[in-house]
Amino acid sequence: MQVSKDGRSWRIGAAADVDWIAGHTTSGISITTAIPPIFDAYATTHQADDVTAAAYEHALVEDLITHTPDQPWWLAYLDTGAHDVVFPHAPRVSLYWNWPYVLVEAGPEQALTWRTGGHIRHPRGSLPDLFFPADRSWLVSALWDDTWTCVGGPEPLIHTLQRDPLANAHRVRPDEDALPPGLTRE
Repeated sequence: MQVSKDGRSWRIGAAADVDWIAGHTTSGISITTAIPPIFDAYATTHQADDVTAAAYEHALVEDLITHTPDQPWWLAYLDTGAHDVVFPHAPRVSLYWNWPYVLVEAGPEQALTWRTGGHIRHPRGSLPDLFFPADRSWLVSALWDDTWTCVGGPEPLIHTLQRDPLANAHRVRPDEDALPPGLTRE
């Protein structure tokens, strides 16, 4: 299926586009609840209190861009009923606990601009709830009830995120609690 936005046509994804995620995560509190245990390194990241949503999200996306060859990105918006899914009439794919996501093939610019109604992590945030490049070299996922974001990918990407003060990333092992230092579960 194709949808139109910004004068272009965009491909809506299907279950086959996320089959490498669906059913390959674990239940619990580790990072593998959000990210399949297939990557070299993992981190959690969240917006620090003294950083704007825009600055945090731009830093995260810029760090991802520097570690990604030019290619499309898959953007997934969780349909909570309260947050913008960008394409409200598009079909959904199910991930995690049969949560419905709108999945669209686009890119980093759209990841930063399409969503206008905020998301679970910030009322003025624009990022999708889950996104990854076409080559699946990394995955960014924020679960429905988490105020942080999980990342899995190559070691150099995770190292870059850790060094970026705006990205505010904390490395975690696959079997470790994903809760970032200083945050609490609600």
